[in-house]
Amino acid sequence: MAEPVIRLEQVRKAYQIGLAAETEVLHGIDLRLEAGEFLALVGPSGSGKSTLLNIIGLLDRPTSGLVAINGHDIDALDDAGITHLRGHTIGFIFQSHLLISAFTARENVMMPMLVAKGRRDAEMEQRSAELLERVGLSHVADNKATNMSGGQQQRVAIARALAMRPDLVLADEPTGNLDTRSAETAFQLMRDENRQFGTSFLIVTHNMALARRCDRIIAVVDGQIAPGVA
Repeated sequence: MAEPVIRLEQVRKAYQIGLAAETEVLHGIDLRLEAGEFLALVGPSGSGKSTLLNIIGLLDRPTSGLVAINGHDIDALDDAGITHLRGHTIGFIFQSHLLISAFTARENVMMPMLVAKGRRDAEMEQRSAELLERVGLSHVADNKATNMSGGQQQRVAIARALAMRPDLVLADEPTGNLDTRSAETAFQLMRDENRQFGTSFLIVTHNMALARRCDRIIAVVDGQIAPGVA
């Protein structure tokens, strides 16, 4: 049986460990995301969603428990190994886009590849052009981020997340700042990528209408997976 893209077992996360103010935010999270799955993660503010996303995205480590990405137990990896796994396996889509304002759409999409390779090359240029065409933005490839609409910036952010051909994309409120039309376009782009190329998606959202269009819904409440959500 193929390894899931994400496998969490009894993941806990605490802060200020050993102090009087010690606080545990995640209380024994179990979670699996299979290859090619399109999963929604929902929950109220302060429920632990962002902490969980940071751990899955290898931006933070749990206090205890197993975190495995594509079968790689992160406890067995040093910082360089974590960085390599994150850079080549996971794409990130942020609510606020986090584009580099002084860079063009093309340059923003190329950024993950440039970080990985250390220099700009023809393959990188071609990949960037292909992705911008896929998200319908070839005509603004040379526009700086500050000269694009919010919807265009989010499509650039989606293209950037796909630049390294990741097995997993983590999307944190990817439609939260968009109008209805732009939100629908962004969702369809992610869904098309999932169906056409088998890319796995974990989408954090407060939008239950959007969540119900995913393959599954997982709810986090008070640092635990809520029962009865499918």
